[in-house]
Amino acid sequence: MAQKIIIDTDPGQDDAIAILLALASPDELDVLAITAVAGNVPLALTEKNARIIRELAGKPNVPVYAGCDTPLVRPLVTAEHVHGKTGLDGPVWPEPVLPLAEGHAVDAIIDILRREDAGTVTLCALGPLTNLAQAFKTAPDIIERVEKIVLMGGAYFDVGNITPTAEFNIYVDPQAADIVFRSGIDIVVLPLDVTHKALVTAERNQAFRDLGTKVGRAVAEMTDFFERFDKEKYGSSGAPLHDPCVIAYLLAPDLFTGRFINVEIETVSELTMGMTVADWWGVTDRAPNATFIGDLDAQGFFDLLTERLSRYTDPSATTG
Repeated sequence: MAQKIIIDTDPGQDDAIAILLALASPDELDVLAITAVAGNVPLALTEKNARIIRELAGKPNVPVYAGCDTPLVRPLVTAEHVHGKTGLDGPVWPEPVLPLAEGHAVDAIIDILRREDAGTVTLCALGPLTNLAQAFKTAPDIIERVEKIVLMGGAYFDVGNITPTAEFNIYVDPQAADIVFRSGIDIVVLPLDVTHKALVTAERNQAFRDLGTKVGRAVAEMTDFFERFDKEKYGSSGAPLHDPCVIAYLLAPDLFTGRFINVEIETVSELTMGMTVADWWGVTDRAPNATFIGDLDAQGFFDLLTERLSRYTDPSATTG
């Protein structure tokens, strides 16, 4: 039976590819909803981008909800310098045809978790954790109903990508991250330490383009745009596909290795705000609360991604 998931996201080119990977895998993943949050770009763009990708995937029955437009406490920080002014710069996108689902994403998360059997829904967090934290604050009864949370965020060995110590998703709303990490839910963290190893080389990107479909071309064009930032900043050979690691973990966990450790979120010091203080070496007596992934089989990851993207054919995958 397919695992039930909610994708909470702030698309973002890599978010878009993660959504495509999930929607191409219906035998394993039942996407109950896509919930948009402000992050890489403001909410008006992230919810639009989620609808664009839903239509590219030809999955009109998957509802898209708009969620929180600001973090819980702090002003919104965005990342147009990475993702472009639309968040999905690269391809030329048509306007989405299908509307948002009615209601707020936080209410949708609450309603779905109360509706489905307890322990059957996984929350896949690809952006700041504002929607999830707000749902837990509003309806604490849902916390024990969550099967697990698999999220892209944080860093340990690779430190920060938006500040010297903080990864972007956690930095945007550290107070929300703190609520999530203290929830007691089973959490799997895909940090920069692993996502920076999922690099789209020229050969891997050509494999996307060689699929010869709208989806293949769109993914190649998104990574063509996206990679310029990381090549310049890190001197890497291509773009790291951060968020697809979350979906790949659900599909093929054996591709990943990590440790069950304690992770705390810095919410006080402006110097290290949003830092994921990961006790990788077990030097404190703080109880472990998250599986922190440190490595992956990169070629296995790209083989899986390319195979799933090949399932989209132009008659069924439409841009609107």
